[in-house]
Amino acid sequence: MAKDPNQKSLGTIFTRGIIAENPVLRLILGTCPTLAVSTGAFNALGMGAAATVVLICSNIVISALRNVIPDKVRIPAYITIIAGFVTIIQMLVKGFLPSLDSALGVYLPLIVVNCIILGRAEMFASKNRVLASAVDGLGMGVGFTAALLAMGIIREILGAGSIFGLELYTRWGIPSMIIFILPAGGFFVYGMLIALVNQITRKKNPKATIIEEFSCAKCPMHDSCTKVEQKECEK
Repeated sequence: MAKDPNQKSLGTIFTRGIIAENPVLRLILGTCPTLAVSTGAFNALGMGAAATVVLICSNIVISALRNVIPDKVRIPAYITIIAGFVTIIQMLVKGFLPSLDSALGVYLPLIVVNCIILGRAEMFASKNRVLASAVDGLGMGVGFTAALLAMGIIREILGAGSIFGLELYTRWGIPSMIIFILPAGGFFVYGMLIALVNQITRKKNPKATIIEEFSCAKCPMHDSCTKVEQKECEK
């Protein structure tokens, strides 16, 4: 069977969620939980892992049912599927990691309405096969977890003087910078990481003009759109 030239390889689908289409640092999705739970590395890792599991499972089910779910009710159907997996994850966390459940608070059940998960369901899983959708969910989940973990490590080291709860420099009487575990510090670290990722991606095409940067072809979600949607955007 001839290979579809428009079909992306599984490796490309996986890796683009880490840098090129990182949901937090490139697509600017899931900002609320990112800033709220990244005060510590453990909390960030827990939220990232939970969201990754939900992403993979919901993508698989939605892709498998993409030809069955009526178009008019696809969003309610997606949310119902996502909510089912979030409920399972929440019950497991409550049962085996009560401290993590307490730390994440309301942001764990709010994964149901996380823009990243619903966005991948609508833009990718509903248009692609099961295996590709599972890989896409894994890639986006890894990218989300990496961004959260980077923020959590930086904020915990600078704001609390520890890493995963283990004291670092505060044991020698060196004060930590409390502002980094406050909202202002979260926004600062978030902005610095966004700038860093943008700089990395721009190095691949340093001569790109402002118009090119904001054109349809340069959109991080370009590959996820259908040809009809791309033509409409370019008009």
